[in-house]
Amino acid sequence: MSVDISSQMDPALAKAMSQVFSKLREAGFESYIAGGAVRDAMLGLPVKEVDIATSAHPEDIERLFTKTIPVGKQFGVMIVVENEAQFELTTFREEAGYSDGRHPDKISFSNARSDVLRRDFTINGLFFDPISDQLLDFCDGAHDIKRGLIRTIGDPQQRFKEDSLRVLRAIRFASQFEFRIDDKTWQSLCQEATGLNRVSQERIGEELLKILTGEGAHRALRLLLETGILEIILPEVAKMDGIKQPPQFHPEGDVFTHTCLLFELSTRPSPTLALGMLLHDVGKPPTFIVKDRIRFDRHAEVGAEMASGICKRLRISRKDTESVIELVKQHLRFINVMEMRDSKLKRFLRQPNFQEHLELHRLDCLASHGNLSAHAFCSAKLHDFGPEDVRPEPLINGRDLIALGLTPGPQFSEILTRLEDLHLENVLSSKEDALLWVQNHFLRENL
Repeated sequence: MSVDISSQMDPALAKAMSQVFSKLREAGFESYIAGGAVRDAMLGLPVKEVDIATSAHPEDIERLFTKTIPVGKQFGVMIVVENEAQFELTTFREEAGYSDGRHPDKISFSNARSDVLRRDFTINGLFFDPISDQLLDFCDGAHDIKRGLIRTIGDPQQRFKEDSLRVLRAIRFASQFEFRIDDKTWQSLCQEATGLNRVSQERIGEELLKILTGEGAHRALRLLLETGILEIILPEVAKMDGIKQPPQFHPEGDVFTHTCLLFELSTRPSPTLALGMLLHDVGKPPTFIVKDRIRFDRHAEVGAEMASGICKRLRISRKDTESVIELVKQHLRFINVMEMRDSKLKRFLRQPNFQEHLELHRLDCLASHGNLSAHAFCSAKLHDFGPEDVRPEPLINGRDLIALGLTPGPQFSEILTRLEDLHLENVLSSKEDALLWVQNHFLRENL
């Protein structure tokens, strides 16, 4: 079978790849494009990176190429940099023993067929020779791609025991490509899901973000719930399933259904927006109460605290964690934007990452009542206000207050904040106005 990979990648990458293969072949080493690049090319998707499986050992690779990075030399994994493009080269190998549920205890260099048989899924077990235009398929992976099937190479239970993170990868590939998971693979996946308890939270977080920011995240969330994986890695999110909402505001159904709809309506969100979407209503289960109707009092504040703990648990960076916390904490503030004073509205609009706040609000509305009036209002105001309107230069500063005879202290912050309010509301527009206002409102009181 012919696979035209080069035409589906950037020309510069294709040229660099050709040079790498030429050097390997001229030195007498067997080499193939491996895994994801072959799969994506067969699916008609862009090929953005190329991994190479080869008979060359790490020492051979270091000798052949000018710039190499020994990222996993002990496992036969090297990075080669050719014309600024990076390629991961892995020596054909066999593996044995996975005591930590992630890495092999022992490896031995082998041949192409053995190398394929130690990999995860058949759709990732394809090798392609770009020089001879030959596909090597030792596990019927091409057939599985045609019929849209996720199936492990060999015994599924053994594959998942070797690397517990593969249960998440199976969900990601199935949801991303809209493939069905093979029955035996599905059964073993559900049985071995608890193996994720042996995987570091950081690795789980990395794989989870790939799922949430990729295609088909809404399908993945439902599969994660159905397999019991969600209860293991995000029990707070699993609890959203079955939590009813007031139908006049949420005709779509329960909290989990609503959250899945956000992802169905989105297009490849950033990691922070994806986590904000996932966790914006995580505070609803613990705040659920029925009064005159179903209510979730303070669920945004409660959810922000929960989001902070979840992000820290998953080893999300501090900067991204802060962004996610704010997305969750502030997602209900849009309800009141039309009643805000100009000073409060402008501060709201100028906060960091406001476009993500706005997009979360849009998706939140579309996945529920459908009322986008607050979104339209904020979008219009962002268009009408210039940068100087929402973040004007201060009319005066602390030195000016000292010059007026005021003593530095907490009062300074109060004065300058009030002055900014008046500036944002176009009550004051010059330094002279500001100084006069301070004299009339603070100096007289002090005297």
